[in-house]
Amino acid sequence: MEEQFPILTIMDANGHIVSKNDEALVTVDRVKEFYQAMVKIRLFDKKAVSLQRQGRIGTYAPFEGQEAAQAGSALALENSDWMFPTYRDHGAAILFGHSLKNILLFWNGRNEGCIPPEGKNIFPPAIPIATQIPHAAGAALAEKKKGTKNAAICYFGDGATSEGDFHEGLNFASVFQSPVVFFCQNNHYAISVPVTKQMNSPTIAQKALSYSIPGVRIDGNDVFAVYSETRRALERARRGEGPTLIEAVTWRYGAHTTADDPTKYRDQSESNNKRKETDPLLRLERWLKQHGSYEDSWVREIENVAGDEIDRAIREMESSPIADPAAIFDYVFETPTWTIERQKAEYIKLLRGGAK
Repeated sequence: MEEQFPILTIMDANGHIVSKNDEALVTVDRVKEFYQAMVKIRLFDKKAVSLQRQGRIGTYAPFEGQEAAQAGSALALENSDWMFPTYRDHGAAILFGHSLKNILLFWNGRNEGCIPPEGKNIFPPAIPIATQIPHAAGAALAEKKKGTKNAAICYFGDGATSEGDFHEGLNFASVFQSPVVFFCQNNHYAISVPVTKQMNSPTIAQKALSYSIPGVRIDGNDVFAVYSETRRALERARRGEGPTLIEAVTWRYGAHTTADDPTKYRDQSESNNKRKETDPLLRLERWLKQHGSYEDSWVREIENVAGDEIDRAIREMESSPIADPAAIFDYVFETPTWTIERQKAEYIKLLRGGAK
């Protein structure tokens, strides 16, 4: 089955173009555009981990190592498309136009963090595994029924493919030919369980066969392979040809979340080796150097610009009012039921030190 679903690559780990059919896609301007985007979200990710360690935000899900998968897919979208992220896809959300301040507010326990900028169709990050997959299939079908050319992209990890929502969402989208791209970032670990212990099938892409939709397996650390195949799948969706399942094979360097210790279930030396060999930013650096287009001053400039933007967002987040814990009750129903009202009153009393 792995022969039927080979890993597609355009730029290999050494910065060489290995797909002659896609050679025209790789230009200096586009390499720099992708590199700048990935630098920005990597800096954000590192800063967020630091903020959590300082107690300035809550538990955080890092994505370092998965920048190409998130950047290449997000940059393939049109402005009016839909994005359905998980708790790890804030890099993609940033590049699709989400507010850095609101993303930080989300990790600081604020409901406002789920609100995207006006005109951006970004679903709240899904914390329960795979619940966003049927939502994406439905939203895409709604766009089809309205007669638009808008498509949806739905992110999830390898662990989500063991959930019923994954299969229900793919089946629904296949039956109704919803214009949705199911984008799986296979980072090899569903929290602490390696993919080899989670499934017997050698690939995730092959699961598309059950629903008679295209399945593609790509190098998730190659931003050009990600961009090209995502764009192809989106174009197919806009033509009315239905959904696609993409398996982007990648790796997360760090913990599942900041509440996790990855050394308990894997050898972290493997992550260290991947940083040196298959890092998504490193291969773009190698390409730029090979073509005489890499300048230290340019890298410092884009790092400084991104750093300043991130620092502004942190100041805005920290100057916002402290989150009201009781607000979790306010948006369960449009008009709260008496049971919700009672639970809220009891919770507020408990917070104030009263007996339940």
